Amino acid sequence: MKTLKPRIKKPKVKRAPLKKIRLKKVVIKKEELKKGIYIIPSLFTCGNMSFGILSIFSSIQGNFILSAYFLMGALACDIIDGRIARMTKTTSDFGMQLDSLSDLISFGAAPAVMMYMLVLNTMENAGIAIAVLYVLCCALRLARFNVLAYSGEAHKHFVGLPTPASAGVIISFVLTYKLLAPAELTLNAKTIPVLMELMPAFFQVMPIVMVVLSFLMVSNIPYTSFKNIKLSKARTIELLALFIVLIILIVIFPQNTIFIIFTIYAASGLLLYIPRIIMRKKNKRKSQETVEENGM
Repeated sequence: MKTLKPRIKKPKVKRAPLKKIRLKKVVIKKEELKKGIYIIPSLFTCGNMSFGILSIFSSIQGNFILSAYFLMGALACDIIDGRIARMTKTTSDFGMQLDSLSDLISFGAAPAVMMYMLVLNTMENAGIAIAVLYVLCCALRLARFNVLAYSGEAHKHFVGLPTPASAGVIISFVLTYKLLAPAELTLNAKTIPVLMELMPAFFQVMPIVMVVLSFLMVSNIPYTSFKNIKLSKARTIELLALFIVLIILIVIFPQNTIFIIFTIYAASGLLLYIPRIIMRKKNKRKSQETVEENGM
């Protein structure tokens, strides 16, 4: 016979009720997101400044083609940082001040050093004076731009020749002029014969051109701004056709086309401003004559 063991009842252990764990929602504020976005335009601005410094080193070493291409990179960074800041709505006072300092190095000091080493060094003290004048006018132009921006005055155009455009004339001149060097020292690029024949003469007057560019930067002459251009349906096809033609010309004649574009833009403000002054004087004379007639 099997003996049955008595069943021992195990004492029931009271378990504490499980607490419901509530997961907190992590709320990312828009301000925190913008902190990361602010960095992107500033990185391009620092790239602008870096290219300017590298251009100065290349000019001192006598490598003017590389120096000019570094400044082309600075121009690209200057365009991109502004576009990104406006698209993401992350424009700031810090970004504006950093951009101005970068522009002073890349479009003021670097082109002045490049032209001094290439053209102005044969003029001794006069060449130094022209280079210093160019940098000072660039600084004054940038300072005025910042003051106008802080004052909140809305301008549909630039007041004075923009510093990147002024530097663009010098950069494209160097790239075009260097095409006259022996084939082994230049890039293989097609050229416009008529323009290339004029380049030696342009080289001779380059000191005068730098003085003119300096005064255009600090002048009150209005220049077209392409920042807030709104494309209407009527002009879209025309602008698209013009844009395609420019791209084709840049592909075929890169250095020559860029030089022509910057030169036309620099001269456009002056050429359009002179007729306005003449018309204003004529209108003043007419108004004075009408006042005198009414007084009689």
